[in-house]
Amino acid sequence: MSELQIRGVDAGYGGDRVLSGVDLCVPAGSLTAVLGPSGCGKTTLLRTVAGFLRPTSGEISVGGRVVATATSALPPERRKVTIVPQEAALFPHLSVAANIGYGLRGWGAAARRGRRRRVAELLEVVGLAGYADRRPNQLSGGQQQRVALARALAPGPEAVLLDEPFSALDAGLRGQVRDQVREILTELGATAVLVTHDQDEALSLADQVAVLREGRVAQVGPPEEIYRKPVDIALARFLGEAVLLPATAVGTEADTPLGRLPLTGKASGAGSLLLRPEQLRLVPAAASPSAATVQRISFHGHDAVVLLRSRTGADLLARVPAPLLVRPGDEVGLEVTGRAVFYPEP
Repeated sequence: MSELQIRGVDAGYGGDRVLSGVDLCVPAGSLTAVLGPSGCGKTTLLRTVAGFLRPTSGEISVGGRVVATATSALPPERRKVTIVPQEAALFPHLSVAANIGYGLRGWGAAARRGRRRRVAELLEVVGLAGYADRRPNQLSGGQQQRVALARALAPGPEAVLLDEPFSALDAGLRGQVRDQVREILTELGATAVLVTHDQDEALSLADQVAVLREGRVAQVGPPEEIYRKPVDIALARFLGEAVLLPATAVGTEADTPLGRLPLTGKASGAGSLLLRPEQLRLVPAAASPSAATVQRISFHGHDAVVLLRSRTGADLLARVPAPLLVRPGDEVGLEVTGRAVFYPEP
């Protein structure tokens, strides 16, 4: 597998620009998640990399080879880039083996032997050895998605594009198939781009997350950095539940309704401070100068999100592990762990 480079890419439809100056490097053998809401340009970016849409400016290269510019572009079949679609899109009249081997060229005796060998290897890799003769309608949704991945990997592409491949699966199956696909890509050292609108999916699977907003890359980096230090408040809200407090920064600390809190860097003046709900710990009311009343509890099994109202009237969120020891109406104290991100007033 090879590095994928996107440099200054603009693209759109009928004169309407959708992508504006997109820069993104996907290191060889890594998985990058392109994350963003509907309409931000994720699918357009995927189509441009795959070769279904030519950029109006900029350049795309795969493994050091330029595959697309505004004036010239290799056709999709010559790019060594394959796609795993939202739904498996398998040929219903072909067996699993025939679906996987469909894109492998050659019909001589040697080519057929090579195809059978490659298909058998991939069936082992995706955990479906023994399923070669089955038809797609005899497989579960998760098995079909693994066949689609094997089909994409069969030609030995330099990059694999995954277009929200888990969105059609039910919630119980989605996490399991995601983990399986990640393991397969890691085992093969594949260079992959996952397009998704699911924050949990992007943060849990990717080596790198690129957040696309209105056709531009708003931020790119490791998942923990993206989550802990978003570049602005809008991104903080998009990337998960956020606790935002008015604050006045003085050096590496800030005065807030919850007391003086440490910051991730130096700042000064008025602004807003970001905490994640898991940074708020509930303690006995008598043990903390910061008190709040429990308003509502959203239970998620392994943990819960507790909506609180502070004495100043601010609504706060705290994520607490099970078992729950509080109920609506309880008075609790608050402690903050870790450092907060400060955003100065515009």
